[in-house]
Amino acid sequence: MNRYKTFCEECRGDVEYSIQPVLMKGKLKGEEYEYTGKKAICTECGSEVYVADIEDENLKALYDAYRQKNDIIPLEKILEIPQKYNIGKRPFSLLLGWGEMTFSRYCDGDMPTKQYSDVLQRIYDDPEYYRALLEENKDNLKSPLAYIKSKRKVGELLGEENLKESKLDLIIQYLLYKCEDITPLALQKVLYYVQGFYYAFEGRFLFDEDCEAWVHGPVYRDVYNRYSSYRFDPIEKVEDFDESVFTTSEKAILDSIIKNFCCYSGKTLEKITHLERPWLHTREGLSVDEHSDRIITKELIGEFFAAVKKKFSMLTPGDIKGYTKAAFEQTN
Repeated sequence: MNRYKTFCEECRGDVEYSIQPVLMKGKLKGEEYEYTGKKAICTECGSEVYVADIEDENLKALYDAYRQKNDIIPLEKILEIPQKYNIGKRPFSLLLGWGEMTFSRYCDGDMPTKQYSDVLQRIYDDPEYYRALLEENKDNLKSPLAYIKSKRKVGELLGEENLKESKLDLIIQYLLYKCEDITPLALQKVLYYVQGFYYAFEGRFLFDEDCEAWVHGPVYRDVYNRYSSYRFDPIEKVEDFDESVFTTSEKAILDSIIKNFCCYSGKTLEKITHLERPWLHTREGLSVDEHSDRIITKELIGEFFAAVKKKFSMLTPGDIKGYTKAAFEQTN
């Protein structure tokens, strides 16, 4: 269908039309505003014809005139905010303590109040102000990943793109990118196995953070705090990841861990860690359900997994499957 044709009541048929600028007046919230709009003219008889898109543009022009006179943030800037700070409309609304759909309505053209407009304008103009809001209100976000992604983006806007993410953060992002339905409990255990088997094959640890011997197995405290709101539910999946951040050997070990451990539930992995010396030795003298912040030392982890590699005659990371199979059988 020719998009430049519309129905003309005078000609009683579809006709081509031309568009002309015209000075218009309209009322909004009890006040009259003057603005430049458009009208469609039938090229056959010269009558004005109705075109829905043009009527929508005229309505937007009226709203723009209202925004300009009353110092309300333009719609274009509202639409840029989610992209500028890499945050969804709903999470952004929650971050500000608004109703879940409030910001979405503004994106659809609803007019914000002057108070809300001023907040949006300041956020648009000042990344530092937005970062302060993000840190202060991050608990409003139901998704920790929304906070992480937006924090990274605002850092880039402030010229901090050269600040590298920690190796642990990159590993977590990769696990959430590759694994299906990984819970916080499973994530903790998989990170522990990444650390252990990387040492077994490479003779050094992949990241610096220490884990603690909690009741339910090895736990990285900061990671626990980051994803605790998910409780027993799978963590939100990462949709895109640059795999080139890892070396060939790092990726080979990570992929083998994913293949051989992420297929098990968090509870199964917990049971396996309860059979292993690092957790058992660190919790020696504690009751089964006694809380503890004792650190499972890297030396203990390294010694154990180096011994596992030797016992199961592992030549490549793919050989990890022999250990996972044997460990799983012990839990049944």
